[in-house]
Amino acid sequence: MGERWGSPGAVAEWPTTPGSRVPLPHRSGGSWDLLLVCAAVYVATAVGRIHELFPILGYFKPALIATALGLGLYALQQRGPRNVRRLRSPATTCLLGLLLWGALSVPGALNQGLAFQSWTYYGQTVLLALLLAGSVRNPRDVERLTLVYFVVTVVYTAVVLSRFQVDADNWRLSRLYYYDANDFATLIVTAMPFGLYFTLSRRRVSLRLLALAGLGLLAVGLIRSGSRGGFLAFLAVVTFVLLRVTTIPARARLAGLVLIVAITFGTASDQYWAQMQTIISPKRDYNLTSEEGRVQIWERGIGYMTGNPVFGVGLRNFQVAEGTISIQARRAERGLGVRWGAAHNTFVQIGAELGVPGLLLFLALLANTFAGLARAARRFRVGEHAGSDASRLAQTLMASLVGFAVGGFFLSLAYADLLYTLVALGIGLDKIARAEGKA
Repeated sequence: MGERWGSPGAVAEWPTTPGSRVPLPHRSGGSWDLLLVCAAVYVATAVGRIHELFPILGYFKPALIATALGLGLYALQQRGPRNVRRLRSPATTCLLGLLLWGALSVPGALNQGLAFQSWTYYGQTVLLALLLAGSVRNPRDVERLTLVYFVVTVVYTAVVLSRFQVDADNWRLSRLYYYDANDFATLIVTAMPFGLYFTLSRRRVSLRLLALAGLGLLAVGLIRSGSRGGFLAFLAVVTFVLLRVTTIPARARLAGLVLIVAITFGTASDQYWAQMQTIISPKRDYNLTSEEGRVQIWERGIGYMTGNPVFGVGLRNFQVAEGTISIQARRAERGLGVRWGAAHNTFVQIGAELGVPGLLLFLALLANTFAGLARAARRFRVGEHAGSDASRLAQTLMASLVGFAVGGFFLSLAYADLLYTLVALGIGLDKIARAEGKA
C-alpha cells in the first residue's frame, strides 16, 4: 500500500494482481490547491472576520472572490472525493431541510421582508458550508482547515486584546469586531480543541510551540471576555477531552489541560471570579429576576414556538416578536419603551423562529454531525489511517461541537458561520471515512 496521508511525497499504488484492493486516491496527503485555498479564505473571513480586523483587505473583496472562484472550481472537479454525491449523509439532509423549512416560514413571518432577506443570507451560509465539506479530499485537508480556524481565532484574539483595553472600572471586553464578548468567548472555546490537537501532534516542534502559545492567548481572551456561558462551555470541553478523547494518552491530555487551566485561572481577576460565582448564586443574577433576563426571555420564546408551532415567527424575527407580540410590547400603548431583544439561546431562537420542526431539524443536525464524527473516529482507528492523527482529528471536532452546544445555549447563534463551519468540517471528515469504508 502507499504511504499514510501525513507522509511527505505519499503516492497511490495501483494493484498488480487481479482482485487486489485499489486504494482511494485521496489517501495521499496531497497538497494545497486553489479550491482548498478558497475554502481557507472563507473560514478566515466568515469565522475570523479577518477583513474587519484589517480593513484594507476589504478592498480586495476576499469573501466574494473566494466564493465565486470556489464554486466554479468545485463544479469543474466533480470526480473522486470531491463528487457532490459523496456529501449525502443524515447531517446534510438536516442542513438542507433547515434551509427548506426557513423558506416555508417566510410567508407567515411577522416581518416577511426581514425573513426573506435572512433566508437568502442563510442560503449562502448553507451553500458555502457544503462547498467547504465538498472541497476536502482527505483527513489532511480537514486538518489544514482546522489549522486556519485556529490561527484566525488566535489572530482575532490578539487584535482584540491589543485594541480593546480593560481596567478596574471596565474589567471585561465589551464592543468588539462583529462578535460581542459572549460570542467571542464561544468562538475561543470552539478553537481551543484545535490548539490542543496541534500542540500534541506529531508535527514540527515550531508548529507545536506556536500552537501552545496560541492556546495561552486564547485563554487570556476567554478570561477578558468575562462570559459565564463561555466559562461553562470551557468546562464542558475540558471534561469531554479528559473523558472522551481517547486517541490522546491520558497523561498528555491531563498535562495539556492543566497548563490551559493554569493560564486561564492565573490571569483571572477578582471581578471575573465574582461574575462566575453568580452561576451558583442565582439570587444575585438579573437573568433570573428581570423581565429582560434570559430566563424570562426564554419563556417568552417558548411561547412564540407553541403559539406558532409549525413555522414559527420567521427567520430572524425573534426580536420582532419581542417588540410586537410579547407581553412587554403592550407597554408601547402606554408610551413606554419596549426592548426588541435577542433570544440569548440558540435552541429557543431556532424553535421560536422556525417552529417545532425547525428545532427538531436543528437538533438532528448537531446530533448527526456528532454521530458522523464518532463513526469516523472508529473507522480511522482501524482503517487505512490507523496509527495516524485522523481519528484524533475527528474527536477534536467533536470537542469543538460540545463547546458550541454549551456556549450556544446562552447565545443567539442559530445561523452563525462558526457553527456551520464546524458542521461542514464534520460532514467532510465523515465523507472521507465513509468512502474509505466502501473501498
